[in-house]
Amino acid sequence: MATATEFLTNTVARTVTELAAGVQAAIPRVLSGLIFITLAYILIRVVLAVLRRSLERIYSDRESLVADLFVTVVGIFMWFGVGLAFLKIVGLGDLAASLGTAVGFIALGISYALSEMIEDTVAGVYLLKDPDFEVGDRVSVGSVEGTVAAIELRKSRFTLENGDTTILANRDVESKWTKRGD
Repeated sequence: MATATEFLTNTVARTVTELAAGVQAAIPRVLSGLIFITLAYILIRVVLAVLRRSLERIYSDRESLVADLFVTVVGIFMWFGVGLAFLKIVGLGDLAASLGTAVGFIALGISYALSEMIEDTVAGVYLLKDPDFEVGDRVSVGSVEGTVAAIELRKSRFTLENGDTTILANRDVESKWTKRGD
């Protein structure tokens, strides 16, 4: 009959052996993952640089916020994909699948919660691209009449005749503005 000391010694020896075997088996996957991350980093940097240069040719300095937003969103998606692929490479494919699903549901909830902000941003992109809506133009938006002082991604600023500044959400401006000829 084995004594408690022999049992403990055998258990510790078996545990150390299994741990060493697990570490030895994991080393190639971790190295593959690190090589993948390094290559992905280089590729993402190149893709984002090319994308930024291309968008800067399309959008003027006034619309640089649109290019910045697009490059940031593309970068986030690319890094998320790299993260999921890394988990798969190192042997955590089930975790990657669960994480991808969970993030999808979270993104759906966030997009619903931020729907007005997203609507403002999309309207801001349209306003920034609209050649008829420029800083310095005299416009009316509903009951507000003034000069366009700034066009941002989420809001636009108007200077009223009395010198006050009014800030309106772009979703309201984009659908209701009228250019004044005076």
